[in-house]
Amino acid sequence: MPQTIDPTCRPEEHAGSRPAREVSDADLVKASGIFRALGDPSRLRLLVLLARGEACVTEVSDAEGDEISTISQRLRVLRNEGLVSRRRQGKHILYGLADQHVADLIFNALEHASEPRHVTLFERKEVGKHYVAPNAHR
Repeated sequence: MPQTIDPTCRPEEHAGSRPAREVSDADLVKASGIFRALGDPSRLRLLVLLARGEACVTEVSDAEGDEISTISQRLRVLRNEGLVSRRRQGKHILYGLADQHVADLIFNALEHASEPRHVTLFERKEVGKHYVAPNAHR
């Protein structure tokens, strides 16, 4: 006789198997804005370019082959989400990635995009910890 599998489980069966994922609503809203900004390939391409080092709008415009006004608008969106920072150097305003987290986010996303679809979370050797937000209360 075939065995019947019950797809339901009780919470006590999983007690302690996963840490609590405490994330504030404000962090979720901010993160969704970041992903929205990253969701445009032209903005993502700008971030990849800026990961190589700071550049002024004219340099970015030349590299991308787009109008300065178009590049400025893309940079404004990225800056508003905290992904890009700027600083003045003489008459130039240089743009760069806000911090290492942004570079990590970009290159992790690109690495993930290039993975074969059959690779799952459980098959990756480096995965062993679950995310707990830095401001989570334990």
